[in-house]
Amino acid sequence: MKSPRPGGTENVSVSMPSELLGALRTRTGKRGVSAYVTAAVRHQLAMDGLAEIVAAYEGEHEPLSEAEIQAAQRELFGDAPAPYASDTSAV
Repeated sequence: MKSPRPGGTENVSVSMPSELLGALRTRTGKRGVSAYVTAAVRHQLAMDGLAEIVAAYEGEHEPLSEAEIQAAQRELFGDAPAPYASDTSAV
C-alpha cells in the first residue's frame, strides 16, 4: 500500500465500466473525477449509515409506516420529489 499523501488523501485504483467512466469524464472533466467520486462515496456512506439506523430502529420496534416515511421525506426534501422515494404506484 502506498503511503498517504499530504493533506490526508491517498491514491487508489478503481475499476469501472468504460462507458461509465466516459460519462463521468464528460460530466466532470478529467481532473474533476476524484472530487466527484469522493462526493459519491461520502453520499453512499451516509445512505448506508441511515439504512443501518432505520434497520436498528425497526429491529427494536415495528417497521416504519408509509406515513412516517413520507413525513421524513418531506422534512428532508420539502415539497420536492424525494430522490429515493419508493414507487408504490407501479405495484
